[in-house]
Amino acid sequence: MRILRTDESRFKDLPDYPFKPHYLDVAPGLRMHYVDEGNPAATPVLMLHGEPSWSYLYRHMIPLVAGAGHRVLAPDLIGFGKSDKPASMDDYSYDQHMAWLTAWLDTLDLRNVTLVCQNWGSLLGLRLAAEHPDRFSRIIVGNGMLPTGDTRVPAVFTLWKAFASHSPWFPIGRIVQLGTERTLDRHELAAYEAPFPSSEYKAGARAFPKLVPTSPDDPASAANQAAWRVLEKWRKPFITCFSSGDPITRGGDRYMQRRIPGAHGQPHITLRGGHFLQEDSPEAFARIIIDALKSELAA
Repeated sequence: MRILRTDESRFKDLPDYPFKPHYLDVAPGLRMHYVDEGNPAATPVLMLHGEPSWSYLYRHMIPLVAGAGHRVLAPDLIGFGKSDKPASMDDYSYDQHMAWLTAWLDTLDLRNVTLVCQNWGSLLGLRLAAEHPDRFSRIIVGNGMLPTGDTRVPAVFTLWKAFASHSPWFPIGRIVQLGTERTLDRHELAAYEAPFPSSEYKAGARAFPKLVPTSPDDPASAANQAAWRVLEKWRKPFITCFSSGDPITRGGDRYMQRRIPGAHGQPHITLRGGHFLQEDSPEAFARIIIDALKSELAA
C-alpha cells in the first residue's frame, strides 16, 4: 500500500481552525489525525465527518461544545484531512474504514461517548456504536443513515457515485459548496481543498460513494444488518437533527425515529440548511448537543 501524507504547510492559517493537531497510528505506518479540545476529563463528544469533508467541517461547533464543558474529538477519516491517504481506491473498503476507526477508539479508550455523525460519519459511526455499545451513551445523527442495500437509492446518489468514480474533475471545495446553502468564501473553499494537493490524494474521497451498500449482497450489508439488530434494541438517547434541504437523506430521520426505541420522546429537530448542516446551522446544531448533555454536567 502506497501511503501519501499531506504536508503540514497546506494547513497553515486556515480560517477558524486554530486547533492543535493530534496523531495516532491506526495501522503500521498509517497515521490518523484528530482534534481534541476541551477538558480531557470531561464527557467525550465524538464528531464524525463524511464525504468529501474533514474535521474542518465542525470548526464552528467544536469551540461551542468544548466551551460548554465537554471534551470534543473530531478525527479525520483515513484518506481525508490531515490523516494519511492510501493512494489507490482499492485500498479503501467499508470494513477497512471500520477497522481504522475502531483502532483509534480502542487506543484512546473512549467511554460514555456522545456520537455526533453526518454522511459517511453516520455509516461508520452507527456501526461503531452498535458494535461497541458499552462505549456510547447517546447518538445524535444529522443527515445520515446506516444503509443495508435493501431499499432503492435516490437517482441523485447514482449520479454522484458515477461522477466520483469516473469524472477526471473532482473539485472538493465545489462539491462541499453544492451541499451547502450559504456561500462559502474563497478561504473556506481553499481549506476544503487543502488536504488534496493533487488528484492522487483524492482516492479515499472518490472511493466512498461506491462503498455505500446498494444491494443486499454488498460486502458490508451483513454487518450493517447486524448493527441494525442492535439499534432496534437501543434504548439510550437517539436524536435526529436533519436539515430542511438534503435530497439524499430526506426522510431518514423519521425512519430511524420509528425503528430505534431510544429515539422515542427525544427532541428531534429539523434545521435550516443543505446537506452540510454544520456549515449552514452550526450554532443550532451545537445547541442540540449541549442541551442533550446538560444532564451529564448536572451529575
